[in-house]
Amino acid sequence: MEPFKTLTSLAMPLDRTNVDTDQIIPKQFLKRIERTGYGDFLFFDWRQTPEGKPVADFVINNPRYKGAQILVAGKNFGCGSSREHAAWALSDYGFRVVIAPTFADIFFSNAGKNGIVLARLTEGEVETLLQNAQKIPGYKLTVSLEEQTVKDDRGFSAKFDIDPFRKFCLLEGLDDIGLTLRHAAELDKFEQQHEAATWLRAK
Repeated sequence: MEPFKTLTSLAMPLDRTNVDTDQIIPKQFLKRIERTGYGDFLFFDWRQTPEGKPVADFVINNPRYKGAQILVAGKNFGCGSSREHAAWALSDYGFRVVIAPTFADIFFSNAGKNGIVLARLTEGEVETLLQNAQKIPGYKLTVSLEEQTVKDDRGFSAKFDIDPFRKFCLLEGLDDIGLTLRHAAELDKFEQQHEAATWLRAK
């Protein structure tokens, strides 16, 4: 994972509640075994018609938000099935932060393990950000994980809570494999000692 400290980026407003994982990445794309390549299918059923034409008024198709790395959404984001592919799709598309009032628990865990910062703000604060992102061209937010803040250059400022262990992992860029590899020397030593103590040798 890429370490996360502070990010300033365009904010993309997804003014919808109960965004479930089947909408984030539909089931027909779950056959892939890699973690990459899912960004092209993010919100697939919302971003295009059944005939394959782009839906002009869906936010992800709006060139105004091209390059946005911060997504602002309604409450209960990431509900539905537990597929980790939802986090992969958001990350592969380029989102480093999702801001919402609430998140589904399993999605919350999956996102953190894939380098995405989830910032829980109040419904009123999120509504302000949604309105600003919709009305103000080039609207940007600055998210500091170290300070646990979300700010803009117009006076908005809000704090969010995060589990200290998850914060540490995101700051250091450590997923589950990275956490294990921090103890590689101790693991190698244990394996050598275990083999020496238990391996049967011919006499």
